[in-house]
Amino acid sequence: MSLSLILTHPGGAHKDELLACSLLVAVHGVPVVRREPAESDLADPTIAVVDVGGEHAPERSNFDHHQFPADHPPICALSLVLQHLGVYEDARKFCDWLEPAEWFDTRGPKATAKWLGVDREAMNKLNSPIDVTVLRRFAKASRLEPGEPLWEMLRYIGQDLLDYLRDLRTRLDFVAQHAEIWTVADHEVLFLPRTDPLPEEPSAGIDRHLESIGRSGNVAALIYPDRRGGGYGLSRHNDDPRYDFTRIENEADVHFAHARGFVAKTSAADIARLKELLELARA
Repeated sequence: MSLSLILTHPGGAHKDELLACSLLVAVHGVPVVRREPAESDLADPTIAVVDVGGEHAPERSNFDHHQFPADHPPICALSLVLQHLGVYEDARKFCDWLEPAEWFDTRGPKATAKWLGVDREAMNKLNSPIDVTVLRRFAKASRLEPGEPLWEMLRYIGQDLLDYLRDLRTRLDFVAQHAEIWTVADHEVLFLPRTDPLPEEPSAGIDRHLESIGRSGNVAALIYPDRRGGGYGLSRHNDDPRYDFTRIENEADVHFAHARGFVAKTSAADIARLKELLELARA
């Protein structure tokens, strides 16, 4: 269903409703109004009512969480919109910031700091002028129209988040289809072969793929196509100390090895040679 308007509460603004509105702006491209909703707004499925209204009814485009009981699992208006768009599960898996945002919005900074295992003062140290300015300007607005700078900024934020989630799912499916896991001594190595066509960022999604299959702690190194040449990149996974790629910097087919030893690039494409380079890089 197409929306005609996105409505959220006036007054102070938080990341919760700003991001929820950003997603809806990216999908529907309609104005955002900041005022209290009327009953007619809640009844109109073409008006999205976000973080206000006391009702979660996605069939009528109403996305509020404040009526949930105090012991309800942390979930905010952003969570509800992500669910409505069908990307919540991927967002919880692949957006490390989402669960803390849910906690912060529903439990407050003190409980969130305790849950994260950090001092309360650490929460303030995570703020930036970007957060302050965007939220402040959003709070001061009563209506945002397409073409206005802040509306366009919301659209960028929402579109980039949706693109990230959808592109990452595609990348994860690609890696799952093509990747091989090699067993080397007491650990594993992930090898991603070259394909035609080659993805724009061949190594994108590998870390998340390993997390999703429960192998992140087992894999010490990665080998993946070099998008700038016909060879491969070799890198540590999770900065594993068992590999130091400066050890292969003088090999004839290695054209780059970072001075800190965490990555190297080779023109070699033969699997036997790649395994040989990997063995030479063992620290």
